[in-house]
Amino acid sequence: MENTDRGNKTSITEFVLLGFGNFPELQILFFLLFLVTYIVTMTGNILILSLVVADQHLQTPMYFFLGNLSCLEAFYTSAILPRMLASFLTENRTVSVRGCIVQMFFFAFLASTECCLLAAMSYDRYIAICKPLYYVALMNGRICLHLAAGSWLTGILATTVTTCWMSQLIFCGQNQIDHFFCDYTALVKLSCSDTSLMILVTQVFTVILILPPFLLTLMSYMCIIANILGIPSIIGRQKAFSTCSSHLIVVILYYGTIIIVYLLPDTNTLRPLNKVFSVFYTVLTPLINPLIYSLRNKEVKEALRKALNKIQTVITNC
Repeated sequence: MENTDRGNKTSITEFVLLGFGNFPELQILFFLLFLVTYIVTMTGNILILSLVVADQHLQTPMYFFLGNLSCLEAFYTSAILPRMLASFLTENRTVSVRGCIVQMFFFAFLASTECCLLAAMSYDRYIAICKPLYYVALMNGRICLHLAAGSWLTGILATTVTTCWMSQLIFCGQNQIDHFFCDYTALVKLSCSDTSLMILVTQVFTVILILPPFLLTLMSYMCIIANILGIPSIIGRQKAFSTCSSHLIVVILYYGTIIIVYLLPDTNTLRPLNKVFSVFYTVLTPLINPLIYSLRNKEVKEALRKALNKIQTVITNC
């Protein structure tokens, strides 16, 4: 603790992330579960990114966006899970104020970017399925690059403003965060500074970064489903609908839990569930996105088969 000049209050220099510490008998189980999740998530996303970069047949707009998503998910998961895994092993749940704000920045930046990137991906699929004759013109390399770069830039600009503001706050009194990572909402509650204006501005940013991309994504998939229902082949319709519906379920899972945590009022009913909802958009969606978006695709399976054959040939020759 350090003394400050503002009202003779004591400034907090570190926080305690309570995480899932209220289940001490399950710590080893949680560690193994999240460790396997982290390994599978990183392996899947790195594999997809490697295939997209290496295989010429995957040099298309759809796989360009999937490569961006896989890169984002790898960083996104690494911003949260390694620190949580370490706390399970060492039982040291303390984190410095600066370290907490840094983690909050990377989480918020990557989550905001993913919202925009998912909307760009849904727009790409909408053009490909509903307006195939215009696809080459509307989704050329330049436009895809602008959409991807715009997603990353939007996320980092909005988050930088909030993080710089957060770094000026003074934290005093309670230093326990009832969460498994440094979340913006939890940090604001621990500040003894006037945060009313910052909360208002951040809420505006949150609404802009979540609702428009979500509505655009939802509308795109609704149009895609309507188009799929017009396919004369029952087998083709079922296959396309299965793929599209699985994409839509993941999108609703990601956006839905984020909306519940960050946009709905902080009530006594929802507060105990926020930690559970947070697991969905920080751990579950990065795990299943490679499976849903990429590894079920015939082109990705073929690229993976060719890559494994090349590796087998090199090993045999050695």
